[in-house]
Amino acid sequence: MKKVIHAIGNYFRTTDYWLLLLCITCSGISVVLLFGIYRNEYIGDGKIFTQAAAILMGLMAAVILSKIDYRFIAKMWKLHVPLALFLVILTFFIGKQVSETVDDKAWLEIFGFNLQPSEFLKISFIMSFAYHLSLVKEHLNAPKNVLLLCLHGAVPVLLIHFQGDDGSALIFALIFVVMLFSAGLSWKYLVTALVGAAIAIPVVWFGVMNYDQKMRFLAIFHPDDPEFATIFYQQYHGNISIGTGGVWGKGILTDKLRYVPEMHNDFIFSVAGEMLGFVGCIAIIGLLAAICLKILHNYRRCPDALGQNICVGVFAMYASQIIINIGMNLSVVPVIGVTLPFLSAGGSSILSTYMGIGLVLSVYLYNTKGLFTDNIS
Repeated sequence: MKKVIHAIGNYFRTTDYWLLLLCITCSGISVVLLFGIYRNEYIGDGKIFTQAAAILMGLMAAVILSKIDYRFIAKMWKLHVPLALFLVILTFFIGKQVSETVDDKAWLEIFGFNLQPSEFLKISFIMSFAYHLSLVKEHLNAPKNVLLLCLHGAVPVLLIHFQGDDGSALIFALIFVVMLFSAGLSWKYLVTALVGAAIAIPVVWFGVMNYDQKMRFLAIFHPDDPEFATIFYQQYHGNISIGTGGVWGKGILTDKLRYVPEMHNDFIFSVAGEMLGFVGCIAIIGLLAAICLKILHNYRRCPDALGQNICVGVFAMYASQIIINIGMNLSVVPVIGVTLPFLSAGGSSILSTYMGIGLVLSVYLYNTKGLFTDNIS
């Protein structure tokens, strides 16, 4: 036991322990919120045990990944990218629907557990795209390289879109854009991209978005219109839930929580608003913002392009999910099925979230005191 305690203490002394502690704190809040939902009999106790187990497994995965040189992981893209893509493609044939509130079959049942492959594809994409960017950093703005980078980013975005999970597809797209421009892409391409996006808006609206997606978007602007009552039901009750919490909330032991569909998952922030109040919501936002800032701090202290790209990718993944999820809960953006990092229930989401932390910690550990700082070859 002494050896175990010594090993844990030694690890905390060498790693970015503040980042790890912030993540653990958010996960602890997640378990407390799920317990509150369980007390009100909206979920079974299995959700709590699954979340706790996923957090422990995620922490283990983060520690293991942090002890592996991120350069080695990046060079192994020929192994993890095909595997992640294979699992996602498999959902087109044997995918399952895990909830009545979602209409995409984005999960696989493996040994009795539900696995969402797109969550792990995020990590694989960040690593492979970071590696790709580091290889072409000297000639990033060459048209051929830009084209190949865009094709690299288009693969997961289109694959997840055709899978039916447009929320995750949007996250992939945002990760791609943030990583690409942070790597030094010319402003000329940015202007071109903005013009292209403006032209694409009507094409997407009339040619890509289905009726349900359009209604979700329009409901944001017409919350009181009876025509949108059904489609706005989830966000309507989420808003009431947050509002009834007041400044200090009803407390973690309240037995008067309002029911909100997917309150343990996409709408966990509304539960926080009701249980912990405005103060609790601000504290959660502060913790999540601190995690993102710590990742950016590690980005700034990293001497090589690959490590910087990895940190930016993980930051983009978290920041985009945080903004969109909280926006969903506040009825600022339509519901698109995006989880809140570290807090929403879901084994795959928790595991991939902690794997991202593991990559950032690897960048931290392998660039401390000048260790292993040779440029990637």
